[in-house]
Amino acid sequence: MLALLVLTALVAAICGALLIRSGRRIADRYALDMPQRFHAGHVPRLGGIAMLAACAVGWLWIVVAEPMLGIPNGMRMGPQEALAWLVPATVAAAGGSAEDIWHTLRARWRLLSTLGAGILAAWLLGLRIPSLGLPWLDALWAASPWPAIVLVVLAVAGLPHAFNLIDGYNGLAGTVSIVVCLALAYVALQVGDRQLAGVVLALAGASAGFLFWNYPRGLLFAGDGGAYLWGSVIAMASIALTQRHPDVSPWFPMLLLAYPVLETGFSIYRKLVRGQSPSMADALHIHQLIYRRIVRGVFHDDDARRMLMRNNRTSPYLWSFAALTVVPAALFWRHTGVLVACCFGFCALYVWLYWSIVRFRVPTWVRRH
Repeated sequence: MLALLVLTALVAAICGALLIRSGRRIADRYALDMPQRFHAGHVPRLGGIAMLAACAVGWLWIVVAEPMLGIPNGMRMGPQEALAWLVPATVAAAGGSAEDIWHTLRARWRLLSTLGAGILAAWLLGLRIPSLGLPWLDALWAASPWPAIVLVVLAVAGLPHAFNLIDGYNGLAGTVSIVVCLALAYVALQVGDRQLAGVVLALAGASAGFLFWNYPRGLLFAGDGGAYLWGSVIAMASIALTQRHPDVSPWFPMLLLAYPVLETGFSIYRKLVRGQSPSMADALHIHQLIYRRIVRGVFHDDDARRMLMRNNRTSPYLWSFAALTVVPAALFWRHTGVLVACCFGFCALYVWLYWSIVRFRVPTWVRRH
C-alpha cells in the first residue's frame, strides 16, 4: 500500500507541474472581484485534473499489480470494479473542472454533474444505505428500497459541494481529505477490506501530490474539480464501507465528515435567513472569518506575500477543528451511541464558535492557537 501512495503522489505532482506551466492563460479568466478570492495573482484551478489522473493510475495499479505484475497486495480489484469507481468520480470532477476552465458554468449544471455521479454510483457500485443505526427507524427504513437508494444519490451529489465550500485556503480541504481517507482506510483494514482501503489510499496519495504545489506556496488550486473529486470518492467509499460491513456504524461517516457537512448546512440556513439564494457565493464561512478576525501578526512589506502568509496560517486552525471529529470517529467507529453524541457535541461547538467570532468574542485559547 505504501507503493500505491507513492505512485499516486508522484503522478499527481508531475501532472500538477505540467498544469501549472500550461494553465496560466486559463487562470487569467478568474475574476479579481470574486468574494471567495483570498490570493494575489492568477493561479490555475486545475488540481482536480491532476488528482483524477493520479487516482486512475492508482486504481489501475490495484487491478494489474497482482495478476499481471506478480506484486502481491491483497487488494484484488477487477477492471469492471475499477471502472465503477472511476466513472462516477470522472463525471463529478468533469463538471467542476469545466467551471475551473471557463468560469461560466451555472451552479445548476454543476449540481446536475454531481447528481449524475450519485446515480452512476448507486447503479455501477450497487450502493445502498441499509440501516440508519437507529432501531426505532430501521424497521420503517427497510420497508422500501427507495429511501436507501435516494440517500446514496443525495450523499454522493451533496458531499462534493461541501468540500467545495471548505476549499478556501491553501492546504485546507486537501489536508482534510487526506485525514478522512486515512481514517476510512484504517477502519477498512480493521474489518479486512483491503480493496476499499486501496481505493481511498489512492485518493490520499493523489491529494498529497497536489499539496506539494498547493501548500504553502499556493502555485496550484484544486478548484471545483478537485473538491468534487474528493467529495464523490469519499462519499462512495463511506457508503460502501457501511454497506459491506454491518459492524461499522452508519454514524461513523457522519461524524467523520461532520465539518464539511455542517459547514454546508449552516451556510444554507444562514443565507436563507438573510433572504439569499444558497448558491450565492459569499465570504462568511467560518474559515473566512478566522482568516479576517483571528489570523494576525504577519508583518511583511509586500502585500501579496502578506496575503499568502495569512492564507497559509488559516488552514491549521481548521485542521485542528476537523480533527475533533476525525479522531473520535476513528476510535469509536462501531459504537453508534458515542458517535451520535459526538455529532451533536460538534454541532454545538461549531455554532458557539461561529457566533463568538462574528461578535468579536473569540476565546483566548483560540487566539493563541
